[in-house]
Amino acid sequence: MRKLNASAVSLACDETTTADDIAKVWSAFVDGATVPFTVHDVAKTAFADMPDVFKRTSLFMTHPMFNTYHSEHQMLRYIFKLASRDLSLVHSMIPLGSCTMKLNATAEMMPITWPALNRLHPFAPLDQASGYHELITSLEDILCEITGFPGMSLQPNSGATGEYAGLRAIRAYQDAQGEGMRDVCLIPVSAHGTNPASAAMCGMRIVAIGCDDQGNVDMADLQAKAKKHADKLSALMVTYPSTHGVFEETITQICDIVHDNGGQVYMDGANMNAQVGLCGPGYFGADVCHLNLHKTFCIPHGGGGPGVGPIGVAAHLKPYLPSHPLVNTGGDKTFGTLGQQGFGAVAAAPWGSASILPISWMYCVMMGAQGLRESTEVAILNANYMASRLAGHYKVLYTGSSGTCAHEFILDLRDFKASAGVTEADIAKRLADYNFHAPTMSWPVAGTIMVEPTESEDKAELDRFCDALISIRAEIAEIEAGQMCKEDNVLKNAPHTIEEIAASEWHHPYSRQQAVYPVKNLKKDKFWPTTKRLNDTYGDRNLICSCPPIEDFMEEEAEMTA
Repeated sequence: MRKLNASAVSLACDETTTADDIAKVWSAFVDGATVPFTVHDVAKTAFADMPDVFKRTSLFMTHPMFNTYHSEHQMLRYIFKLASRDLSLVHSMIPLGSCTMKLNATAEMMPITWPALNRLHPFAPLDQASGYHELITSLEDILCEITGFPGMSLQPNSGATGEYAGLRAIRAYQDAQGEGMRDVCLIPVSAHGTNPASAAMCGMRIVAIGCDDQGNVDMADLQAKAKKHADKLSALMVTYPSTHGVFEETITQICDIVHDNGGQVYMDGANMNAQVGLCGPGYFGADVCHLNLHKTFCIPHGGGGPGVGPIGVAAHLKPYLPSHPLVNTGGDKTFGTLGQQGFGAVAAAPWGSASILPISWMYCVMMGAQGLRESTEVAILNANYMASRLAGHYKVLYTGSSGTCAHEFILDLRDFKASAGVTEADIAKRLADYNFHAPTMSWPVAGTIMVEPTESEDKAELDRFCDALISIRAEIAEIEAGQMCKEDNVLKNAPHTIEEIAASEWHHPYSRQQAVYPVKNLKKDKFWPTTKRLNDTYGDRNLICSCPPIEDFMEEEAEMTA
């Protein structure tokens, strides 16, 4: 509940709120005396005065799924049937590059199930949120130490929002310095893919910076373009380690070049899983960096959310962190007592998705400084172990000067299209037959896959994935040698469903055994894909609804109006 004006208050309700709950609130305003009207009286009056255009005249929740399961057992079975069709971390590693699909430990997740944490309203009076005050302040301090920045805002609730907020903070600072004309944003082609969109949303002109043959920022190109646009240079957006999976060895020189030409350095923190405890953007010269708590700091983000994309900033940018029109978020750890010069809000709630912050706080506190550093080291070690095992079978596209990668690496598959007619999509689909989710495909380089194992997987799982890719390479070799047809083979027809395998007829030049049990360990624990390969291009361009046909709803409406 919050006060709207001298004679009105607002009461927030959800689906669990009852008429008795509301009556008790009313009673509190008259010292427990009987209120001379009921909730139902108020509801009747409110609905009576409601314009007809806002009144519902149709049925709702008519989809069969809302009306099929009438017992808890049946609902449970339905939910688990859906879950069983999803190849998830329950079944295997998900090696998505730049996505950091890591362990979300039960101990980290438990606190968000507690009503004391998950039922607090985002606009509860600050003096009633002292627990969150302590948690938010503690998490900000932890993240500041990790990044090397003195300022942190937890308001952005996605990585994209963090990018936008970071650039807006830079522009607000420059405007306050009388340099609002600075609007050029330098973006290396190795940067995270959302960077150009964020810069454009902030009204910036984008100038691309090239990369050398090793995937690093082309220093000569950066130097030339920073100097060329020095009078208008606002910022450089750089990803570290780069999206090519290597540490930019010239990162401090990159920051110096931008600063020398009047700009600020925005660092994309998507690859922070390779930095925590070892280095940090504030320590080598960046001015602002967004973090992905839903990646590096263990908030689960499969299925699209929820996310938190806080930004850390250098001292001169602290006054320009996101503010809020209703709550003073402050910038000096006093939790809502000081105003700011911020550019405005980037989320509806003052501290963004605060209800899931306990996950990251639990992760950091339980791991401790030593554990967080070890986590980073193991993530880098795992990636280099896998890259080393696969190097004899696939081309690792980029490595640093020492021949090593960061926490992820890119496998170049482009040669297979010419030699065997096999594409990265074929390999991705075939991995489903081996019980694996595909890595990131065709990004940041077309015709490749990017692998990120994180620190969460043990050596046995890393080896199982490497064994699968090595086995697939042998299948490609059969096509290259003419032993298998280019148009009809295990890769082109993958994945193979149980319905296909159990069919009475089989017309492929390879056996059913080779299709679904290419390695022995699958016989012990097989995940069966439920759907054959789809036309991805058609699906991307055409909305295909899995609901009942629209004609069914038209018939229902006709029956209601008859």
